Amino acid sequence: MNAQELRGHIDDLLAAQHVMSLATTGKRGEAHAASLFYAVDGLSLVWTSDPATRHSQHVEGPCRVAATIAPDCADFLAVRGLQIFGVARRLVDAGEVERASGRMLERFPFLERLASGPVALREAWARAGFYRLEPQRITLIDNSRGFGHKASLQIHADGTVALAETSHH
Repeated sequence: MNAQELRGHIDDLLAAQHVMSLATTGKRGEAHAASLFYAVDGLSLVWTSDPATRHSQHVEGPCRVAATIAPDCADFLAVRGLQIFGVARRLVDAGEVERASGRMLERFPFLERLASGPVALREAWARAGFYRLEPQRITLIDNSRGFGHKASLQIHADGTVALAETSHH
């Protein structure tokens, strides 16, 4: 599999799923994981969350994070998913916030009800922050290709991608 084929498999999985598990670490080393709805922006993931949550506090300043995305399955050979490593941060630039908000509203139309719903929902939406995970490496796990099959895509700062490694067990 070359980098473009791997990118296609990654894009397909990102489009098919809606929830990621985001792992963060706080300033004192305390680990935390949270399940979050995400929208895709290229290979980056964006989400909205209350800035007071633990995961939001952890990524208030740019920090290294890990995320997983995988469909639920009961068949071992059907195990397929993504492991994502990169840097997450809160978006503060108005243009970036608007872009992330647009991506989230496009993917999850129910969010529109928060922005136009009862006062409590409007206030929660107004407090929400927008965040972005810029991946540096995405690994596709695909047991249908063999036990423990992994293929990794390296994402460079200029946005180019390269096949990092492939392993079969």
